[in-house]
Amino acid sequence: MSLRHYETMFITKPTLTDEEKAAIVENVKKVITERGGEVVAVDNIGVRELAYPIQKFERGHYYIVYYKAPAEAVLELERQMRYNEDLLRFMTVKYETKKDIKRWEEMAKNVQ
Repeated sequence: MSLRHYETMFITKPTLTDEEKAAIVENVKKVITERGGEVVAVDNIGVRELAYPIQKFERGHYYIVYYKAPAEAVLELERQMRYNEDLLRFMTVKYETKKDIKRWEEMAKNVQ
């Protein structure tokens, strides 16, 4: 079972409390680690204007999670995200080439 480099960006509803947003982030970390993955960094980007309204929301709270995980962890993470009504959107990117992985490591390292 080889670990691959991934980045998952997700947007939560801006109306959630800090505790609710923290619970979503913790759940994402839990899903990854329980399936043999390793969370390297979580970037809390904050509330931003959306390019277009989603579910009548003009703004959303953005997060990016950098992690190494087997493919089945990503499948389970996306399955759970699909059914989470507090998420407006999510997207996962897999980094494969040496150049991409180097860039992934730099981005993960620069997260405060």
